[in-house]
Amino acid sequence: MVLDALAHLTEERVDHRFKGLPPDAWGLTVGELAAQRRNLFTGGFTTPVLALSAERLEHNLRLMETYAARHGLAFAPHGKTSMAPQLFRRQIEQGAWGITLAVPHQVRVARAYGIQRIFLANELVDAAALRWIAQELDADPEFRFLCYVDSVRGVELMDAALAGTSRPLDVVVELAAGEGARTGVRTEAECATVADAVAEARSLRLAGVAGYEGEVPGADPERVHAWLRRLVALAVDFDKAGRFAGLDRIVVSAGGSAWFDAVADVFAEVPELSLPVRKLLRSGAYVSHDDGHYRKLTPFNRVPDEGALEPAFRLWTQVVSRPSPGQAFTNAGKRDAAYDLDLPYAQVVRRDGAERPAEGISVTGLSDQHAWLRTTGEADLEVGDWVGLGLSHPCTSFDKWVLIPVAEADGTVVDYIRTFF
Repeated sequence: MVLDALAHLTEERVDHRFKGLPPDAWGLTVGELAAQRRNLFTGGFTTPVLALSAERLEHNLRLMETYAARHGLAFAPHGKTSMAPQLFRRQIEQGAWGITLAVPHQVRVARAYGIQRIFLANELVDAAALRWIAQELDADPEFRFLCYVDSVRGVELMDAALAGTSRPLDVVVELAAGEGARTGVRTEAECATVADAVAEARSLRLAGVAGYEGEVPGADPERVHAWLRRLVALAVDFDKAGRFAGLDRIVVSAGGSAWFDAVADVFAEVPELSLPVRKLLRSGAYVSHDDGHYRKLTPFNRVPDEGALEPAFRLWTQVVSRPSPGQAFTNAGKRDAAYDLDLPYAQVVRRDGAERPAEGISVTGLSDQHAWLRTTGEADLEVGDWVGLGLSHPCTSFDKWVLIPVAEADGTVVDYIRTFF
C-alpha cells in the first residue's frame, strides 16, 4: 500500500500546478519526466526554480541517522518541515522511528502514505480529527499515535470526543520551556494535575513526557540543559508515582534543530526506570538544512567532530532588470523564497554554462515576485544571468513549492519531491 501510494506520485501529469518545470514537459507524467534526466540548466526549466541537491540530501539523512544511533536516541523528525511523503519514507529507511507532525491535516497526509508511527507535537482537541484518529487506530493494530496534553480542559475534550473507542489514545504531558514559552504546562505541580486527569479519562493513556527546548527563554547551553533536566525529573517523578502502568516503555521526548546536542547530553543521564525509556528526538530541519538560520544555530557548530550538515536547497532565479550600477532585480520573491527569518543569500552567478561566486552581490529585500539585489565594487552581473540563492528556514521554503527537482552536482535532475501543505 505504501509503495503503491508513493508510486502514484510518479503518475501525476505535469501541468500548470508545478512552477519552474519545462513547458515542453506538459502532459508527461512526473515519472516520465524524471526518466529523461534533464539538466536543470539546459533542459528547459524556467526561472525561478527551487532545487534540492541529491548528494547533500543523502548526506544529511545519513548524518542524522548516525548521530541518533550514536547517542542512543530514537528519531521522529518533524515532518512539518517538508510535508513530503517521499522524504518521510527516506527518513524512515534511514532509521527514523516515526514522523512528528503538528496538525491533523499533516497526520492525514502521513497516513495516506503509510506512516505507522506518528508523534503529534500539539494538544489535539478537535473532535472530528480525534474521531478520525480513533478510526485509524481501530482499523490498524500496528498504527502508533502519540500527542501532547497540556491542560485538564484539553484532556476532558479529548476524552469526550473519543468515548467508546476500543484503543486508548497515548498522550504525553508537555512541560513548558518557561514563562512566555509557546505551549505546555508551566509547573511540575500542574503537570501532575494534568496527569491525574489523564488517569481518570476512559479513552486516554499516559505514555510519557515531552517538550520543546527551543522555547527556553534566553536559550543558552546552561538554561537549555537545566530545562531538559526538569523534563527528565518529571518523568522520574511520574514513574515513582506509578503513572506509567500498562505501558511497554516510557516516552521522553524533546529536540528541535538548534539544541539536539543538549538533548543527547541530558537524555544520556536518564536513570533506570521501571520500564525501558524511548528517548525520542524530533529535529526536522536537518533534512535540507539551510544557508541562514540553522547554519548559524546547528549544534554541529558546537560538536564539529560529529560531522556537519550541508545546505541542500538552492533557488535559481534570473536577473530581469539592471536599472543602475548598484542595483539589480531577479524574478523570485516572497512567493518563492523564505523570508520570515532571513532574506535569501546570493551565492553564485551562472552565465553561458559557467558558474562563479556572487561576489559583491547581496539581497536587500523581496517583493511578491522580485528580489532586490545590491551590487558593489566590480560585481559582474547582467540581465539574463542566473543567480543561485541560498535560503534560510526550511519550514517556509518547502511550503512554496509543490514539486521540487532533485538535482545532482552537474545539474542532472534525478527525482521530483511532491509536497502537501
